[in-house]
Amino acid sequence: EVQLQAFGGGLVQAGGSLRLSCAASGFTIDDYAIGWFRQAPGKEREGVSCSSAMDGGIYYADSVKGRFTVSRDNATNTVYLEMNNLKPEDTAVYYCSTRANRSPRCKTKWTLVADFANWGQGTLVTVSS
Repeated sequence: EVQLQAFGGGLVQAGGSLRLSCAASGFTIDDYAIGWFRQAPGKEREGVSCSSAMDGGIYYADSVKGRFTVSRDNATNTVYLEMNNLKPEDTAVYYCSTRANRSPRCKTKWTLVADFANWGQGTLVTVSS
């Protein structure tokens, strides 16, 4: 069974950093595209990043480009989201997911939430001003 668990969130001051982890089980991350999404209170879930398998490229939302970095550790089957220079508007529950069709590639238009599945439990990031 494909399962994903995001963790590593917490409370941080604006300008600070956090690293989120996405632990995968039931599949090998090097075979799947992995998306990071977030949902702020009262808002819709939005795409943060999508990384294709086998170093196939990474997409970032404009709002996080230059501040967030995705990396993969195939040895531990974990995907990381390094978040630097955090802003209060980054406050949200963060989720990782696979593409619903289990594709190893991100689409060029990768931000469609309905294109992803296996959300798992998210992790809350709170950035104070």
